[in-house]
Amino acid sequence: MRRSKLESCEDILGALVRRPLTTDGIAYETDMDCAIIRRYLAFLVKNGLVEERALGKKTVHAITERGMAVFKTLNFQKYLERVTNAIMAMDEAVHIIPIISEGSNKKEKKAGESENY
Repeated sequence: MRRSKLESCEDILGALVRRPLTTDGIAYETDMDCAIIRRYLAFLVKNGLVEERALGKKTVHAITERGMAVFKTLNFQKYLERVTNAIMAMDEAVHIIPIISEGSNKKEKKAGESENY
């Protein structure tokens, strides 16, 4: 399934939360193509969410404080969506259980009536 730009950026930030990584390292962690990652990294660097650091001959990318705040906000939003879905499922169950119980009680009454004959 294709990821949206937001989901891709969130995955990149999530990979960088653990430690600074090279483009190849991010590609491995996120299971994305390096060309796409470079494009999203340019966007993230431009917006101050990720910074480039020289590490010997390699360039690694690290998440900034601003990037961490955005990542936490996106994670919290996902958490709230899961909680909302769970609450909706419980609310639906609360409405369905009495209907199921009512049907079960009717079957028990019919079974009791046929035993009396």
